[in-house]
Amino acid sequence: MRATTHGAQMDAIYRRQRHIYDLTRKYYLLGRDHMIRHLQVPAGGHVLELGCGTGRNLLRANRHYPDAHFHGLDISCEMLDTARRSAERAQLDIGFAAGDASSFDAALLFPKVRFDRIFISYALSMIPAWQATITHALSLLDHGGSLHIIDFGQQERLPAWFKAGLFAWLEQFQVHPRQELFDHLRSQGTLHSTEIMIEPLFRGYAWHTIVNTT
Repeated sequence: MRATTHGAQMDAIYRRQRHIYDLTRKYYLLGRDHMIRHLQVPAGGHVLELGCGTGRNLLRANRHYPDAHFHGLDISCEMLDTARRSAERAQLDIGFAAGDASSFDAALLFPKVRFDRIFISYALSMIPAWQATITHALSLLDHGGSLHIIDFGQQERLPAWFKAGLFAWLEQFQVHPRQELFDHLRSQGTLHSTEIMIEPLFRGYAWHTIVNTT
């Protein structure tokens, strides 16, 4: 029921915004292309984006790794409609599916149950069960795979007024930057055989994280 409610909320927020989403978000969803460049997808690898939205990141990643196979999951059917249309216009074979990022059945939704790369771009701050999403993503990585996250940081090297204003504005869209992200990732590292790389970008405006399985 919670996932159904969250999906309806996302549809309500993005039913109209999806048409201008990519045009407007490029000014403040910083670091997305930086993350894509660091995916280092192996030839023929399978890549899954959780919270794929309009499909913008998957289309961009395909330019960098044309030999890879791409898949996208989102809880908003409205956003997925835009993503599918974008992929069709670009003549790209990207598999999209609707589901809750914290509990979806990969075997049911995709032809692949293990992935070489999974990434989450400015979606973790919108997913209520974000800790469960990280745990689930790690469980779906193939041996030697990696989880990549880019999202809002805590603005740690920016003025306090900037952080207060940004966070108040983000609250209107049910976006909650995850202050506990690093601590949670470190706790996951003790459960899974992982190596964690943490990189603050733009004075802490964004946090870029890579979790490598070993």
